[in-house]
Amino acid sequence: MKNLLGLVILGFILSSSIALAQPSLIVIFPQTNYQTSAQKIFFLGTAPPDGQVLINSKPITRSKAGHFSPSFPLQLGENLFTVRRQNQELKIKVIRLNASPELPQGVAFAKDSLTPAVDIARLPEEVICFGAIAPPNANVSVTLANQTIALLPQPQQAELPSNLAALTGQNQPHAQSSVGNYQGCTTVATAADLGKPQFQLTLDGKTITQPGSGKIEILSRAQLPVSEVTVESGVARTGPSTDHSRLTPLPKGTRATVTGREGEWLRLDYGAWINSKETRILPGAVPPQTIIRSVGYRQLPGATEIVFPLQVPVPVSVQQSESAFALTLYNTTAQTDIIRLDDDPLIYRLDWQQEAPGQVKYTFNFKKVQQWGYKLRYDGTTLVLALRHPPKIGNTRRKLLANFKIVLDPGHGGKESGASGPTGYLEKDVNLVVSKLLRDELVKEGATVVMTREDDKEVSLVERQAIISKEEPCIAISIHHNSLPDDGDAEKTKGFAAFWYQPQAHNLAMFLHNYVVKKLSKPSYGVFWDNLALTRPTAAPSVLLELGFMSNPDEFEQIVNPEEQKKMAGAIAQGITEWFMSVK
Repeated sequence: MKNLLGLVILGFILSSSIALAQPSLIVIFPQTNYQTSAQKIFFLGTAPPDGQVLINSKPITRSKAGHFSPSFPLQLGENLFTVRRQNQELKIKVIRLNASPELPQGVAFAKDSLTPAVDIARLPEEVICFGAIAPPNANVSVTLANQTIALLPQPQQAELPSNLAALTGQNQPHAQSSVGNYQGCTTVATAADLGKPQFQLTLDGKTITQPGSGKIEILSRAQLPVSEVTVESGVARTGPSTDHSRLTPLPKGTRATVTGREGEWLRLDYGAWINSKETRILPGAVPPQTIIRSVGYRQLPGATEIVFPLQVPVPVSVQQSESAFALTLYNTTAQTDIIRLDDDPLIYRLDWQQEAPGQVKYTFNFKKVQQWGYKLRYDGTTLVLALRHPPKIGNTRRKLLANFKIVLDPGHGGKESGASGPTGYLEKDVNLVVSKLLRDELVKEGATVVMTREDDKEVSLVERQAIISKEEPCIAISIHHNSLPDDGDAEKTKGFAAFWYQPQAHNLAMFLHNYVVKKLSKPSYGVFWDNLALTRPTAAPSVLLELGFMSNPDEFEQIVNPEEQKKMAGAIAQGITEWFMSVK
């Protein structure tokens, strides 16, 4: 599975045809001069099974076919490894980088350590903080307009691991040295363009001054700009970078007041951040506010649409629970006295509540637990929520999936090769093989199967998501095979895993994971909530399956075994059928 989906791809890949034909010692990963900040790294490769393979004169464990993936500790700087089998020798250099910022020598700030590092805009009286890394025992301050703010040494705090640490079980924080970390904050009462802050450092009688990288602006509350989402689905986040978590996407046309900026990111009035490239500023517009009175309702073939007439398109958020769907409208005040909702195949009851000033919440209580997908859009200033009905179960025992459309997504393809096994065999190829076998099994049960790719071609993540949205299948399944971050234990880590993001997909992910693990006596790698491109679609329950680890020597032998591939496809198909029967 590749980093575009939130996981890690091996850094060096050989073509599968060459690697499989090569009868000698091969190291697929790491490539010499590979750089990492990890404390250890695994070596992935293969050699004929007879004889020993040594790494730095130590014999390593190999699978029956001769594959290997041992891990070795890394010291800071260069690490030299010699991989040997009989008279063949490979020399590989791995460079471990220091993840902690280095303290400057002499009277200087550490490179790129002054913050804010980009232009920012804040509201009056909002806290603005500054930071710098400088030598210990220095006097550090920053001047902003007519203020001088002292930057003081900070106490030690924990350093959090990356999100990938959840995949290796090493997600505990560890202490980070605070030596040289100076910070301080201030507020500004009135709107102004304050320019760049000036940082000053004094040590041993010497003083230097250095301008910050970002300008500081205080916005006028009476003249806040209004933005409008210009893309089909604006990505809202908890903070001003792609590192921050996603919130409910904003439909095209959504308008909101901008209350802050950080680089190219805008903070919207309801608290979310969005990249300015997905918006436009509406000159002269006043802060969007709307009332809502009636709520419309209409049944369509396969879906129920709820219509919310508004004066302007406002931000929204969605929260799914096991048997309910909550939609919150911001900058909205209810003047609602009447709502029509007839007996509906999906909805048991609709409740609403003015939760806070400018915040109305609508809760749809469903007749059954499983939810089958939804879409949100603005038609002019009217918000339309489409809730999909359950699919109809087939009437014949021989064709249990006769009324079911399923999207199958063979992960990667083309230049996006995914992970690599110890022979150089690529994930994209085995994904396609198993997906076609799975398609054939589902078609036997009567299902209509749509493949995102039928051959080795590149299909973007956006295109794959668009296929799911357009086809509106009952479910979508993305097929992948796994690998590990550099510091993962590749020799011991194996197993089947399922990934979900939308709550409507949780039951499917858990069911398929448990079914395949039991049916095939596979080890379990786990069930994960994960912000992946192919788990985010809302039009249908969408699950990503990791069938095994390319980086595990023993499991790789099963992954490339045609009989095992057929068993895997058969088990997943049976699991899908059993799941449909369980939620009908």
